[in-house]
Amino acid sequence: MGTGFGKLDERTPVLIAVGTAHHRVSSESSQTAGTDEIDALRMMELAAGSALDQAVSTSRLAQLLRNISLVAVPEGDWKYENPARTIATRLGCESARTVRVEIGVPQHAPIRAALLSIQSGQMQAALIVGGEAKATQLSIERAGGIAPGTSPDGAGLDGAGLDEAAREGAAREGVGPDERWTPEGEIMAEAEIAAGIWSAVEQYACIDAALRYSEGQSVPDHLDSIASLWQQFNQVASLNADAAFGTPRSAEFLRVAGPGNRPLAFPYAKWHSTQWAVDQAAAMVLCSVGLARELGVPTDQWVFPRVALESSLSVSLTKRAEMGRWPAMKVLGDAAAAHLQQPLNQVKYAEVYSCFPAAVRVQQRELGLAQDQAPTLIGGMAFAGGPFNNFTYQATAAMVDRLRQDPGSLGLVTTVSGLLTKPALAVWSTEPGEVLIADLGAQAAAATAVREVTNQGSGLASIASYTVTYTGTDPSSAFVIADLADGRRWIGTSTDSDLLLEGVTAELIGRQVIITGNSCEFAD
Repeated sequence: MGTGFGKLDERTPVLIAVGTAHHRVSSESSQTAGTDEIDALRMMELAAGSALDQAVSTSRLAQLLRNISLVAVPEGDWKYENPARTIATRLGCESARTVRVEIGVPQHAPIRAALLSIQSGQMQAALIVGGEAKATQLSIERAGGIAPGTSPDGAGLDGAGLDEAAREGAAREGVGPDERWTPEGEIMAEAEIAAGIWSAVEQYACIDAALRYSEGQSVPDHLDSIASLWQQFNQVASLNADAAFGTPRSAEFLRVAGPGNRPLAFPYAKWHSTQWAVDQAAAMVLCSVGLARELGVPTDQWVFPRVALESSLSVSLTKRAEMGRWPAMKVLGDAAAAHLQQPLNQVKYAEVYSCFPAAVRVQQRELGLAQDQAPTLIGGMAFAGGPFNNFTYQATAAMVDRLRQDPGSLGLVTTVSGLLTKPALAVWSTEPGEVLIADLGAQAAAATAVREVTNQGSGLASIASYTVTYTGTDPSSAFVIADLADGRRWIGTSTDSDLLLEGVTAELIGRQVIITGNSCEFAD
C-alpha cells in the first residue's frame, strides 16, 4: 500500500473521509412537535461532522475548513432552500460556494464536478453531503405536528437553541444557493404523463416485465428470480447493524404479495421497493493530494477515484426501443472496463443502485456482473434503507470503508437517476491510477434506439410491456405499453377484467389488444 504516492501530482483528486448518520424512530411511539427533533439538516450536519472528524486531526481542522470551497447538497424530500449554506455555517466553512443539486440531476454529478475542479486546480477541497429525516417526519405528522423543513418557508429554522453561527446559517437559509443545478432532458415522456404512469414502481415493473419477456422467462420463474435476488440483499442487510429494515425475510415471503407485503404493481410488492422512510445521511470530503499532504492525512486513509462516468442522455421508458435494456449504462460499463483493463465482474466489490429489482437486474446484464449474486455491501435500498436522493453517498461511504479494510482492491458504485434515465458509475481504490472522468451522453445516444410515443390510438396493437396495479389487494387497472402497426408506441390503461386476471398469472407481452383512444382491451 502506498507505492508511488510520492510521485503523485499535487492536483490528483483523492477522497480522504466519509461520514454517515443513522437515526431510528420507535415504531411504538410518535414524536410530537416541540420535542427534541431530528430533521434532515441535522442529519446532514452529523454526517458531515463525522466526515470532517475522520479527515484530519483537530489541530488541522480549521485549515481544512478554510480550503473547502464547495458544499453541495442534492435536493431531498424537504423544502429547505439552501441547506448547503446552513451546513457550511454550522461547520465553519462559511466561505464555501453552495450548490443545491435538484432532483433529476444524478447524485454522482457533484462528485464528478468536484473531481474535475480539483484535478484542474480550480479548488482544493469539497464537501458533498445528502440526507433525509423521513422517518421522523412521518412520526411527527402522525402525532399531528409539522416536521421541520416540510413547508416552503423552511419551518423549523427559526434558530431556536442554535449557537450564533448556526443562527446566522438559519437566517441565510431563505437566500438561494450560489448555484442551482437543474436537470436537462426528459425524465418522463408527455404520453406517459398523460397516461398517468407517474409512480416509479409502475415504470420499473414495466421494465422488469420487458426484461422477462426478452429472456424468454416464464412469469413463475421471473417471480422466483426476483425473490432469490432480493433475499440475498436481505441477507446482507440482516448483518448490517445500520440497516433500517434488516429483519430477515424468506424468498417465499418476498416472492409474491401477501400479509406484510402488500401489492404495488405486478410483479412488485412493498418489499421489492426502495424504503425511503428513514433518517439517514452521508458525506464525503474530497481534496487534492497536495492538500492531503499539507494536512497530514495518513495515506492509508486515501481512496482514489479510478473511474467517474455519467451519461447526460435522457430517454424516457416508452421511447426506448428495448425497454428491458439500458444501453447508456452499457456504454459506461464498457468504457470503465476498457480503462481498468479488466471486466467489471472482476471488480471485487460492488454496490449497485437498487431502488427496484429491475434496476439491479438490468445493470447486472449491461455491466456484465454475475446474475446469481446480489451486488451489495450493505443490503440495498429496500432493506438497508433508501434515503430519497442520497443512497449513492451511503453506498460510497460503505465502499470506502471496505476498500480501506482490503487495500489495493477495486470497488464499483453505480447511480440511477430517474427511471433508468441517466446512469453514473464510479470505481474507487486505495491504490492510485489514472482516472477516467467523462460524460458519455453522446456515445449513449448513438447506442440507444428510440421510438415515437403516443397516448392516443385506435385498432390492433401488440403488448410490449405492462403492469397491473391494485386497489387494496385487488387488481384494479393496468398500464399497458403496446406497439402500433405504424411503428409508434402507445401507452395507456386497461380495466379489462380478463386482462387484469391474466396479467398477474401469465405473460401478456406479445398479446394483441384493441386500442380505443387512451385505453385498451384484449382483442381475443
